[in-house]
Amino acid sequence: MSTLVVAEFGAAGLRPATLSAVVAALQLGGGVDLLVAGHDTEAAARQGAALAGVGRVLQADGASLAHQLAENVAAQVLACAQGYSHIVLAATAQGRNVAPRVAALLDAAQISDVTRVLDAHTFERPIYAGNAVATVSCTDAVLVLTVRATHFGAAPGGGAAACVAVPVVADSGLSSHQGSEIATSDRPELTAARIIVSGGRGLGSREQFEQVLTPLADRLGAALGASRAAVDAGYAPNDWQVGQTGKIVAPELYVACGISGAIQHLAGMKDSKLIVAINKDPEAPIFSVADIGLEADLFAAVPEMVQALQAP
Repeated sequence: MSTLVVAEFGAAGLRPATLSAVVAALQLGGGVDLLVAGHDTEAAARQGAALAGVGRVLQADGASLAHQLAENVAAQVLACAQGYSHIVLAATAQGRNVAPRVAALLDAAQISDVTRVLDAHTFERPIYAGNAVATVSCTDAVLVLTVRATHFGAAPGGGAAACVAVPVVADSGLSSHQGSEIATSDRPELTAARIIVSGGRGLGSREQFEQVLTPLADRLGAALGASRAAVDAGYAPNDWQVGQTGKIVAPELYVACGISGAIQHLAGMKDSKLIVAINKDPEAPIFSVADIGLEADLFAAVPEMVQALQAP
């Protein structure tokens, strides 16, 4: 029994979610190989080869994989899947795009959003927006898994795997890359941040969102997040959205300002190590998951926090 982990990477190398996917794969037992499929993969492949527990790095480097289009990546996984009992991807936007295609091509079962590996065929995953945890068992010969990075640590270095070049699949022609708009920020990436300051509809406007929350995030060295209501209202960009339909996060500190705590939002952040909630409504559901709750007007409380953090 062996596992193939499908890597995600960018210009900076392997993405953190891939390191967590490797940890989950190691818990399945058996050997673990890493597939690095894309263009200019040398740096990511070397980084993957240095991960503890990785046996081999399969390096598929070609123009057809340049933009890691889901159809082409899925075809590449299929070409490399022979002999593997498990195919593991991170439960990210990319992983959720590729995994169903892989499962369909392999005619295999898919188990999504795995948060715990009980054994090679039994897993836990959240259901009902995280309000319940299901134990799922499947004895099929091949399983396709997506795993939530927030529930698994990052694979450490210390490995010395061999990098093996594999034939690259041809372009499927099913999709094409039209362009990219890459958001740049000096702040930490949301899903990898140790501290997140998040705002909700209670901020009232984009201007107040920036004026109130940015100083606090600056003092804490935090990433900025938002509820879906705040994003829908135009207070924050889409890539800041935390929740069931946004990004799943589990930072060391999550500060929720003016967020009522809709079930969809709680599903995306309730695994944070320490949750601080500021809301003037004592009945706000966010207080049910908060470790520290402050019933106060955020427009007064947050500036006071910033002032206190600036004090010598």
